[in-house]
Amino acid sequence: MDNRLLGKVASAAIRENIKRNVDAIINEGHRPPHLSAILVGDDGASHTYVNAKEKACEAVGFSSTIIRLPDTTSQEYLLQRIEEINNNNQIDGLIVQLPLPKHIDENIINAAISPNKDVDGFHDINMGRLAKGNAIINPATPYGILLLLQHYHISLEGKHVVIIGRSNIVGRPLSILLSSNHEFGNATVTVCHSRTKNLKDLCLQADVLVAAIGKPYFVKADMVKEGAVVIDVGTTRIDADNERGWKLAGDVDYLAVKEKASAITPVPGGVGPMTITGLLSNTLLVRKLRLQQNQA
Repeated sequence: MDNRLLGKVASAAIRENIKRNVDAIINEGHRPPHLSAILVGDDGASHTYVNAKEKACEAVGFSSTIIRLPDTTSQEYLLQRIEEINNNNQIDGLIVQLPLPKHIDENIINAAISPNKDVDGFHDINMGRLAKGNAIINPATPYGILLLLQHYHISLEGKHVVIIGRSNIVGRPLSILLSSNHEFGNATVTVCHSRTKNLKDLCLQADVLVAAIGKPYFVKADMVKEGAVVIDVGTTRIDADNERGWKLAGDVDYLAVKEKASAITPVPGGVGPMTITGLLSNTLLVRKLRLQQNQA
């Protein structure tokens, strides 16, 4: 039996619905949603990800603008470009691709993005709303994971979710999202990290195990309860004997763990496509809110 949770399959269904919404907006005489991305430097993975976002925007009918800046770009200049987009009523969503060059403070950049255009969901205001249970924009990767679980009709109510990793991008916001009171939430969540004692014992208690630590093949079969749902957020480039010289590795020892899991995300093709789908869903939401407020 195929127990894979395929992000490509879930994304295709969700993006088709997004496209129908965009078509309806255009048919009513309005412009389509517009997503802008700023990429600073030459990080290969970031270029690949931004290009994928651009293609995804085109596929669902969004307008998109990619601003590529050299790694010598000053923090002051980047802040100026962000402010220009914040004030541009023709742009609904803005992301600044991470990681940034070392001389640029990521926290300052995230804080500079208008909360109403922060479709990655990293702004302190949006994170605060999430923590209080009244989020408008959810962080893209946690939201994508939630959408994946919804697509495959996996209920979390009353279940024990164990998350390995406490980052502000995935682990921490995901713990809030999955424990919140909504149809696909109401889980009991344990967040683990590098200093957690008895990590293996906690993982074996998990009905749903989420690995988001960036350590290839960290989760072994003896850490997974029989029948658990396993979500692998890891995407690390490791050396491989192929034309590229590398491949993507997840945080889970996939071949061994899939024999015990009732459902599992592969890498690639699992959570990755869902992050972009979460981003598209957020951008569509922002566009609809602007129309409700009679904005451009």
